[in-house]
Order: sequence, then C-alpha cells, then structure tokens
Amino acid sequence: MVARIFRPARNAMQSGKAKTERWMLTYEPEVPVSVEPLMGYTSTVDMKRQIKLSFDTQEEAIAYAEKNGIPYQLFTAQDDTRKKISYSDNFKFGRAQAWTH
Repeated sequence: MVARIFRPARNAMQSGKAKTERWMLTYEPEVPVSVEPLMGYTSTVDMKRQIKLSFDTQEEAIAYAEKNGIPYQLFTAQDDTRKKISYSDNFKFGRAQAWTH
C-alpha cells in the first residue's frame, strides 16, 4: 500500500494557517467505499485509511517511511501566489476602481 507524504493546505473557511506547518503521512485507499444497503451509510473494510501520522519535517516523514519499508509518494505544496490585500483597501481614498454595489 502506497503512502502519501504532504503538507496539508490551509482551511478554506478561515484565513489562518493552523495545522499547515507539519507534514502528514496517510495511506492511499486500497478498497473503494461501499454504501450499506439498509441505512445508506458509507463504509469500508480498509482500516489503514484511518491512519494519519504527523511529522515536524519532510525528512522525518521520509525517514519513517523508509525505515518501515513503506512505499511513498511525496507531494510538495505550491506557494501562495495570491495578492495580499486587506478589507480596508476596499474603502481606500485613492482607490483605482470606483466603488460599486
């Protein structure tokens, strides 16, 4: 079973960067989820799907995977290229565009 080593993205619902500095090791799903026919719940028999290990650095996560013989894929995060603006810039006096509602 292949593991993923990645740094999680920030939560889309908040502007903070909590829990994004650590590296995570999770397993790829082996078996797809199935729908339980009586109640309609989704379930799986793949228990490794629940394992989520966190590490301080990328090197620690790679060393753990290699030490335990776990094949892994490394996913590096893209840098945030968005322009940083603040809410108060919407009301700036020298604003380039007219304020519209």
